[in-house]
Amino acid sequence: MHELGLAMDIYRTCRDAVAGHGPGRIEWVKVAIGELAAVEPDLLVFAWQAVTQDGPDAGARLEVEWRPARQSCPTCGLVPARSPGAWLRLCHSCGQVLAVEGGDELDVLSVGFLADGDGG
Repeated sequence: MHELGLAMDIYRTCRDAVAGHGPGRIEWVKVAIGELAAVEPDLLVFAWQAVTQDGPDAGARLEVEWRPARQSCPTCGLVPARSPGAWLRLCHSCGQVLAVEGGDELDVLSVGFLADGDGG
């Protein structure tokens, strides 16, 4: 499960960001996960809980913002409808090879924290 390694990397990144503001506790983290990033959001949340459960940030939430990939035709511009996980190779209208845009995100978007001295 590579989600555990990703959760550890996300945690380290967030800890470093919080430490830049002085001592504090992570309350929540929001990440963007693209459809093509080969990451299962539920497994990432589970791994996050395992990474944070016994430390100073126990109970911190990981919020996942799902980013779908989009297919478009370079000739007619149509974006053919597709089922999740199903990919069309050719445009149904003109037969051109479809372009895939987005869906490869794996980014920390924001970190909410409570600085020491803020009541926590």
